[in-house]
Amino acid sequence: MQKLNFPDYSFRFKNSENKTAVFDEIRKKFVILTPEEWVRLHTVQFLMKVKQYPKSHINVEKQLKLGKMTKRYDVVVYKPNGEIQLIVECKAPSIKISQTTFDQIARYNMSLDATYLMVTNGLEHYYCRLDYAEEKYHFLQDLPEYLNL
Repeated sequence: MQKLNFPDYSFRFKNSENKTAVFDEIRKKFVILTPEEWVRLHTVQFLMKVKQYPKSHINVEKQLKLGKMTKRYDVVVYKPNGEIQLIVECKAPSIKISQTTFDQIARYNMSLDATYLMVTNGLEHYYCRLDYAEEKYHFLQDLPEYLNL
């Protein structure tokens, strides 16, 4: 898999039916390794190891209802009180981050009400803090560490 703009992390791999699978420690199972999955796994490791977000507060690939449509978010991080701290949208490295990507995560946030958003393709990372009172996004250079929330 492609080298990403994250620190190097080690993962467990296995071959299954001529496909490579990688262990996802959040979902506690092997999943088929795709370029987007590679980005998602690195993002989760980054959140846990660099930003110190507790593993128990991270959720991966869960369904979400948007009106009559069912969607699936990539990563959500919860606050200790159960509110959503962060939503992450992961794309494969070959996918350019565009306004469409931000529109997608903004739609998800209509029902999730996160404090922070992160969009990444593993090569480029964008972070923003939502200001609900002013109805604005404030783009950030980096995400805050868990202890500084």
